[in-house]
Amino acid sequence: MIPEAREVHLSRKDRKVLEACCRSPVTLQRDLKRARIVLLAADGRSTRSIAKEVGVQPRIVSLWRHRYADHGLEGLQDKPRPGKQPIYTKTTDKRILKLLDKPPPQGFARWTGPLLAEALGDVDVQYVWRFLRSHKIDLVARKSWCESNDPNFTAKAADVVGLYVAPPAKAIVLCVDEKPSIQALERAQGYLKLPNGRALTGQSHDYKRHGTTTLFAALEVATGKIIATNSKRRRRVEFLDFMNSVTAAFPNRKLHVILDNLNTHKKNEDWLKAHPNVQFHFTPTSASWLNQVEVWFSILQGQSLSGTSFTSLKQLQEHIDAYVNAYNDRAEPFVWTKKKVRQRRFKGRRITQL
Repeated sequence: MIPEAREVHLSRKDRKVLEACCRSPVTLQRDLKRARIVLLAADGRSTRSIAKEVGVQPRIVSLWRHRYADHGLEGLQDKPRPGKQPIYTKTTDKRILKLLDKPPPQGFARWTGPLLAEALGDVDVQYVWRFLRSHKIDLVARKSWCESNDPNFTAKAADVVGLYVAPPAKAIVLCVDEKPSIQALERAQGYLKLPNGRALTGQSHDYKRHGTTTLFAALEVATGKIIATNSKRRRRVEFLDFMNSVTAAFPNRKLHVILDNLNTHKKNEDWLKAHPNVQFHFTPTSASWLNQVEVWFSILQGQSLSGTSFTSLKQLQEHIDAYVNAYNDRAEPFVWTKKKVRQRRFKGRRITQL
């Protein structure tokens, strides 16, 4: 039985909206039929005649006449439907996070999606992966951190950064450190052509070791140039010998030398007394990144040492010397851009002492 037809009274504004909906080529069919039903009903048409013209059942016409009469244009929108109850809830998410705070199963280095699903017992592994992605939790990527516990961090950092930003007048600022145990590895290398025609450079996994060398380096902050010496060992004797060559390169000049906290760099009072024009400045504990020569060591590794082959230790040392000479020809000073250096703790991290 068809309910009694409701009278439909359209305002001028609502009529414009519904007529525009009927003219639009992107209107959904369901919305188009509802708009036509209301417009025809407002013209005084009967429910059955509207149903015949629009191509729907009379009960559908009656439904939308009543919905518009009661709620206006908002009544033509679909009501929210309850849908299927979710299998996993916020309680499940809390269980996953709680499990991540615990050590992984014995014998495993870290949690994985399948291990988490197995430990939970009633959670599908695909949901575990979706949850981890939505919370940007990466179980594979590993990061390391180093926090300085030096009580004099601020004073030492200010001292070093001050030498970079505002060096003393008529003085030379040098960053000194060592790169130990550089291996002279001999391995086959060259071009490898793949079946698809692509050519790659590569090297063999097999190698022959010809010994190691330690590189002492001093970076002149003002120019970016390098003074470097190869040595077999990394003792105090070798360090002071290198410092003698550095002072000889800058005769009668005041030298400010930035060093890290290696034991051989300290307790050299006798040498400093013999060289009154040299002053040592030490970076804070666990903050050797403040030493600019570390940046140059990274450049050396990437541009000169990675992927190379040496048939002898002498060839390695000559190779490094050649790179230093080439680097000095185009050397430029590093520019200190950070305005402040603070000793801050990491936020939002989870640390478990095992």
